[in-house]
Amino acid sequence: MARKPSDSDEQMTAEYSAIARFEQVSHHYGDTRALDEITLDIPAGCMAGLIGPDGVGKSTLLGLVAGATKIQSGAISVLGGDIGDSGFRRSVSPRIAYMPQGLGKNLYLTLTVHENVDFFGRLFGLPANKRRTQIEEVLESTGLLPFSNRPAGKLSGGMKQKLGLCCSLIHEPDLLILDEPTTGVDPLSRQQFWELIARIRNRKAISVIVATAYMQEAERFDWLAAMDSGHILSQGTPGELRKRAGKDNLEDAFIELLPTEKRGDHSSLVIPPYTREQKTTAIEADGLTKRFGDFTAVDHVSFSIGQGEIFGFLGSNGCGKTTTMKMLTGLLPSSEGSATLFGRRIDAFDLATRKRVGYMSQSFSLYGELTVEQNLTMHARLFHLPEERIASRVDELTERFSLESYRTKLATDLPMGIRQRLSLAVAVVHDPELLILDEPTSGVDPLARDQFWEILIDLSRNQGVTIFISTHFMNEGERCDRISLMHAGKVLAIGAPDELVRSSKAANLEDAFIGYLRQAAGEEHTDGISATPSEKLSVSPQAETKNIIFSPRRMYGYMYRESLEIIRDPVRLAFALLGSVILMLILGYGITFDIKDTPFAVLDRDNSPESRDYIACMGSSVYFTEHPPLVSADDIERRLQNGELQAVFEIPPDFGKDLKRGRNTEIMALIDGSMPFHGETIRGYVYGLHSHYLSDLAVRTYGDKPTFAPVSLKVRYRYNQDFESLTAMVPAVIPLLLIFIPAILMALGVVREKELGSITNLYVTPVTRLEFLLGKQIPYIAIGMISFFTLVVLSVTVFDVPVRGSFATLTFSALLYVIVTTGFGLLMSSFTRTQLAALAVTAFATLIPAVRFCGLTDPVSSLDGASAFLGNIYPTTYFLYISRGCFTKELGMGDLYGYIAALCAFIPVFTGLSLILLKKQGE
Repeated sequence: MARKPSDSDEQMTAEYSAIARFEQVSHHYGDTRALDEITLDIPAGCMAGLIGPDGVGKSTLLGLVAGATKIQSGAISVLGGDIGDSGFRRSVSPRIAYMPQGLGKNLYLTLTVHENVDFFGRLFGLPANKRRTQIEEVLESTGLLPFSNRPAGKLSGGMKQKLGLCCSLIHEPDLLILDEPTTGVDPLSRQQFWELIARIRNRKAISVIVATAYMQEAERFDWLAAMDSGHILSQGTPGELRKRAGKDNLEDAFIELLPTEKRGDHSSLVIPPYTREQKTTAIEADGLTKRFGDFTAVDHVSFSIGQGEIFGFLGSNGCGKTTTMKMLTGLLPSSEGSATLFGRRIDAFDLATRKRVGYMSQSFSLYGELTVEQNLTMHARLFHLPEERIASRVDELTERFSLESYRTKLATDLPMGIRQRLSLAVAVVHDPELLILDEPTSGVDPLARDQFWEILIDLSRNQGVTIFISTHFMNEGERCDRISLMHAGKVLAIGAPDELVRSSKAANLEDAFIGYLRQAAGEEHTDGISATPSEKLSVSPQAETKNIIFSPRRMYGYMYRESLEIIRDPVRLAFALLGSVILMLILGYGITFDIKDTPFAVLDRDNSPESRDYIACMGSSVYFTEHPPLVSADDIERRLQNGELQAVFEIPPDFGKDLKRGRNTEIMALIDGSMPFHGETIRGYVYGLHSHYLSDLAVRTYGDKPTFAPVSLKVRYRYNQDFESLTAMVPAVIPLLLIFIPAILMALGVVREKELGSITNLYVTPVTRLEFLLGKQIPYIAIGMISFFTLVVLSVTVFDVPVRGSFATLTFSALLYVIVTTGFGLLMSSFTRTQLAALAVTAFATLIPAVRFCGLTDPVSSLDGASAFLGNIYPTTYFLYISRGCFTKELGMGDLYGYIAALCAFIPVFTGLSLILLKKQGE
């Protein structure tokens, strides 16, 4: 119902004749034009609505008004100023509240109700005392105060929308923008939501702009703009639109306002009556139940559907409709109860029964890279239609579903209504006797919905196909022969729509559903749906609108929220804290250049005391382990091939005699060279032991080692005297892990907001990019330092590699390095849009340079060309030298200040690049 304007509304109207003004505004996404040169004035001081199906440009228009989306062409004035100007947008953002499309899209599901609202209070700069007062008042006014400590993810759909409204209202805005706020919620929650908005507007001068696909809902608005394909069809009050179209309701008026070429010869639907006499039962469910852990998604549902009947499942998102349908198709096993299709118990492996069923999922599930014809042909083959019948069946379906003009188009390029028709055509390609349709018309325009229903009526009445359809549109429920009203996994009532309306003494089906919901809520009191909102509502002064360049309070808001999310996500927390430990143990023991116990065997063709002495010299070394002797050349080849041996010695005949007589003699050594570095190391060991044997033989024979030159060379190791790889590798693994895991965690932390859509909170609040980046980064810096201390403890206790130099210098350098590596993760997140892409790009950009070019195995000074350049500009190079210097070289601040200064230089570079690349608006 329309609300009578108040005095405060008149004051706002006087200040702004239009709350938002569009002049020749166009917007496109690739080749898709969302808005096409729109010129529009949205009046101030009223409830303004944008009506139309999904994809007509409503969300784009609202995003532009909120400042969440960047203007591509044209000019937009909001609250008297240019919303395209960044300075004005920053100053006016505390006066605008934006609630994006989707249940809880602006919420954080692991945070409680109170924590979500508190977070938004911090983003708008509310001080602690004012924040506490505001939170209590908005929660009390919406009936959410008793649920303050409940995680947002465990709220019903209606409660999520109320919480989203609380978060939007915490700063007392002048303009409230709601993008399809009641889509998918039950009628009672929808009614309570609009009652709450009405109470808010009765107490404060506030303009509201709403986008909705529910025409019945739009009847209550003061002003409407009907949209189609990026154009404004008409604007005015609901009564003016109905009068202009000559229709009694908005849905019919919207169809009448469509262009003639779209509307065609559309006429009102006529549904022949259904009689179940002498017809068999198609579906029967008895006590059907599905549990996921402690959560019961479907609770003892029972019903029976006759052949050829159109049976509707009505309810909000999350009430159990889809789960029930999946159990009826065999996609999900039931936890309890039973169900039959055509008299046979449902069995996921009963292909004969499943071929009698066609299923159309809630989301578009066809192959977008295939054409309409290819999708139909492929699914015909999947259902084993005879090859000679496929072509004629595809021709029949494209004609029947009016798809001829789209036959060669890719499915991904089809309009929403045509996609739904194609999905239905695919579902019936094998002539099923039962169609199960999960919200098939969600998001399509009323005309396309009517065309879709014409097909369903033909299938039901003329071909005897049973249709089981779920929906949350009440007017679609009225078209069904019988409906089941469902809420919280339970069936509240079953019957013909007019019978349910009469029995509940309601004016229409929506009011009847609300009556059943109130009755169920009164009996259960489980999800707060019957809570009566308080009349109390905050009217405190508006949030500060000063143009503060940097606010610690806003930064702390993001820091605190990110910390809570990490702590409450066991998988992410385990990876953050234990990932480095596990990798340290794997790499510490796995990456080593110490080669010991090399298996070898000898083909001794001499078998003299001297040959046995030579073999004993080799076998007594820690580097070699003797295996049973070889017997022939074939034995050598076989045992080298199967990997039993890695070194083979062949001692020639008369080796002992020739050695005693001082004659030249040769011993052949065969080394497995399939791994060059490994083989080269073994070769060095062989030469060393061979020289040792000859020197020892000279001492035993002549009493002294032979001297070949007047100068002798004595080699000593200054560091790592035992020449153990572990002592060198453990300090090198720490820098590798401190760039790999913190950078990945940081990148995922930002990109996750992009994927979930909560990045909108950055776009539409006064938070600056620097506040956002630092607030997100600080928790991961703390995690990185925890990992550093854990790795040092492992190095000292498990690997016995002590810190011989300055631990304070090492710790300070590690802090700088973690700031750099998390900054690198921020940089990676600035141009990636999905978590998978962020993970792949960050892993690639950290591991390969760190391992190959930063001195892990080869000194950077030994590299040349591009390799040397990468090594010198990568931060791991500098911390690797610091780590090895502090662990093995006993170095301190005075020795390493140059490398520390280099680390410091990376911080402003990465932060600056992230600031430049991170956008404060969506595209």
